Parts: sequence; C-alpha cells; structure tokens
Amino acid sequence: MEKIYFEMIAATKKWIFLKISGAILVPLMAWFILSFISIYDQSYSEVLEFFTNPLSKFLFSLFIITAYFFSALSISEVFEDYIKDYKIKNVANGFLYVSAVVIPLITIILLINL
Repeated sequence: MEKIYFEMIAATKKWIFLKISGAILVPLMAWFILSFISIYDQSYSEVLEFFTNPLSKFLFSLFIITAYFFSALSISEVFEDYIKDYKIKNVANGFLYVSAVVIPLITIILLINL
C-alpha cells in the first residue's frame, strides 16, 4: 500500500513539474521566437552582440534549462509507458537525465565565454 502511495506522490510531483515548466516555457518560447526573427537576417557581429547582452544570456539560459527539463520529464513518461523491462527503463532514464543536465550546462558555459 505504501509503495502505491509513494508512486502516486512521485507521479503527482512529476505532473506538477511538467505543468509549471510548461507554463514557464511559453513566454520564454515567445521571447526566443521574436528574438530569433529579429536577428535572423543580421550580421554575425549583431548576432554576437545579441548573445553577449546579459539579459539575453540570462533569458536564453533559462529557456535552455527549462526546455531540457520539460523534454526530459516528457520523454521519461514515454519510457514509463512503453518500456517494460525495469533495467532498460532505468538506463534510458539515466541517460536522459544526464543529457538533460550536461547539454544545457555545456551550452551555458559556451554562452558565458562569448
């Protein structure tokens, strides 16, 4: 009984995190799309200037972190639903969560070094 209760709590937390990260992602995605449209035809120096702006760095970093967090939670739900083997599911989720931390971290480090 307690195992089922714990799984329900974990599933509820995951659902809440999905909803919160999705709500945060909507305005960040709108900002990114509008920013991308504004720098699409610009020269390299103007694009570089955009990404060296502290506000743009912060918003883009927040966008990347939130997008990877949201996608990792979403994809892990697919693993939960369709992968029956417990060991394979754990390995897949492990790789997913490591990549969801490493890829945004590398992106942000490279962005900071601009």
